[in-house]
Amino acid sequence: MGQEIELKLDLASDAADDFLASGLLPGEPLLIEQRAVYFDTPGDDLRAAGFSLRIRNDAEGRVQIVKAVGASAASLFARPKWEQKVEGDQPVLDDTTPIRAFLGRRIDALEPAFEVAVERRLWSVEWEDARIEVALDRGDIIAGDRRTPISEIELELVEGTPEALFSFARKLDAVAPVRLGVLSKAERGYRLLAPAARAVKSQPIALTVDMTVPGIFRVIADACLRQFRLNEMLLDIRGEEAVHQARIALRRLRSALSVFKAVLGDDAFPQLKDELKWLAGLLGEVRDIDVLIARCKDDALGERLVQARQRAFDEAMAALASERARKLMLDFSYWLACGDWLSLAHTREIRERPVGDFAAGALDRLRRKVKKGGRDLVDLDDEARHEVRKDAKKLRYATEFFASLFDRKRQKRRHGRFLAALEGLQDQLGTLNDAAAMPEVLARLGFDGDAATFFPSNAIENRQAVIKAADAHDALIDTKRFWR
Repeated sequence: MGQEIELKLDLASDAADDFLASGLLPGEPLLIEQRAVYFDTPGDDLRAAGFSLRIRNDAEGRVQIVKAVGASAASLFARPKWEQKVEGDQPVLDDTTPIRAFLGRRIDALEPAFEVAVERRLWSVEWEDARIEVALDRGDIIAGDRRTPISEIELELVEGTPEALFSFARKLDAVAPVRLGVLSKAERGYRLLAPAARAVKSQPIALTVDMTVPGIFRVIADACLRQFRLNEMLLDIRGEEAVHQARIALRRLRSALSVFKAVLGDDAFPQLKDELKWLAGLLGEVRDIDVLIARCKDDALGERLVQARQRAFDEAMAALASERARKLMLDFSYWLACGDWLSLAHTREIRERPVGDFAAGALDRLRRKVKKGGRDLVDLDDEARHEVRKDAKKLRYATEFFASLFDRKRQKRRHGRFLAALEGLQDQLGTLNDAAAMPEVLARLGFDGDAATFFPSNAIENRQAVIKAADAHDALIDTKRFWR
């Protein structure tokens, strides 16, 4: 068994041509025609357990490769790997890999699931006291009569430290625009087998009490970054749900930075936080217009909103493709994996706290803030209620982040009730926030004369909405904490 550490970069076909024409890498690459068949059971048992199994066939023969994929990554992929030469096209599953022990009798159900056929160009590069294997893969993933193209660069660390991978990635981006890759070839194949997704929602985050505080932050931040990139990849269909989920991913990431800010105080942190706020703002305008379109009952006004949405969407897509956005993704991933925050002397005590204690302390702090801010909610102005709404969101996301650390039966029951109470408060505060904020959005878009069409002024209804929000706040505070 070995372990590979690699950084994946997605690039368009024309960007791959620019990369090859740039002369960045000296000498002729090794050209390899590769075909790999991936295996699984009809129920995708290997995928569910975090394994991939393939037989790769190239000029040097057949190699069977098993990888422990584990949690999907959005920055560095660091995975145990088992390789062995095989004679035929069927897997050889003995005790040298974990597959036989895991599948048991289900091993007889293994069958080809999909295949990957690529032309690989391979270079070995000495870079900043490191040796990096640079692979440009172009080809197709095929599952029955369905196929999808693939164009990516893999940077695998052979010798040295991971910092060199990010440094080289920045050099690559200077000659051919690259995006942070978040999907392995196996994941791409499984996605091809499934119905086409229009958006990707957040997934439960698996944390364990034997992890470290930096470790759980990296898992959480990586999951948020991955959700953003997966939805960014779906934005070209212009669907409102992908925009919404990309924005949620960034909100969750920014909330994670707030929850862990006592650990993250290095020099890079403030700028990264500001850049993520900028990135979230790109999609905010589009999302605001989507909300208005959903409320609009007037056809002529609706058409004007659709045109405004088109302009906002095009501007957002151009900004997401910009050097600034690409740099942010690489810089954040570098910081997550190698940043100074991991070794600051003044945060050592916090970093070494048991993760259960850290999570409980963070949840207590956020709950106190929501409790204090929401007192006398019926008498607060719009701005103060908006602050309560933002604090409730942070508490909601922290409740989801840390759920797996509190997994006793009673804690799970309380978690469900606490989350439901939070969602109730967020729904009520969201309604109030829309009524308060959307007229400003309409004015910014030049629709200020139409505000009453979307949000009729009704003092009685507004008062009732505020009372419902106050009741939801009281219900949350009365709900037992799942972390105690």
